[in-house]
Amino acid sequence: MSRRPLVAGNWKMCKTRAEAVAWCTDLTAGLADAEGVDLAVCPPATALAEVAAALAGSGVGVWGQNVHQAESGAFTGEISTGMLVEAGASGALLGHSERRALFNEHDDQLAEKVVACLAAGLDPVLCIGELEYARDAGSTEQILDEQLRRGLAQAAPEQVARVTVAYEPVWAIGTGRTATPAMAQEAHAFIRGVLRDFAGDAADGIRILYGGSVKPENAAELTAQPDVDGALVGGASLAAASLLAIAAATRP
Repeated sequence: MSRRPLVAGNWKMCKTRAEAVAWCTDLTAGLADAEGVDLAVCPPATALAEVAAALAGSGVGVWGQNVHQAESGAFTGEISTGMLVEAGASGALLGHSERRALFNEHDDQLAEKVVACLAAGLDPVLCIGELEYARDAGSTEQILDEQLRRGLAQAAPEQVARVTVAYEPVWAIGTGRTATPAMAQEAHAFIRGVLRDFAGDAADGIRILYGGSVKPENAAELTAQPDVDGALVGGASLAAASLLAIAAATRP
């Protein structure tokens, strides 16, 4: 099954509202360079509404960087699916490696977040990936299997087909170690095999993004792999021209 590539930029805790709108202007001016590739951006919550308004009609997705599983309640500092929808978001990152490592998010929470997003009409993007100790111990597949199965445990088979998965080799992000395209493909192929247990043949239509320090210089080689369907980009997405260059390199 042919899968249309997807490139998403995660700004993390960067950009004011004014900076975010300026970025959107730069992006929309160069969208022709990304023809054939879906784009999305994950701004901080404070800029979500402005970014959604600036990108309205462009076809570019706007995702929250995180979301809480409850509709409302005493959860200081959190944001609900309804709040994301009202701000104009079309999806949400779930379980990003920094959320797991720094804020102790766990798979049971993420399972609840997946179905909460689906119920609200948001596209869930479930992030999974192994730490350095697991890679060195040869436990990559065990970790990916556990995170994926637990994260999708509450979703029905037809719902799983609506999920995007992002693979983050945490051991190769900011450590000086490099994940080769062959390593990326090996992990993505394994993930797709696990997805077949949930969604059957529909797993062939689920996009699996690579999130390991993707840049314009390595995007083409990484996304040329048969099971790598695009990229989740961090620092290289802070300049619109850089994200567009990655998208151009990703075009089939």
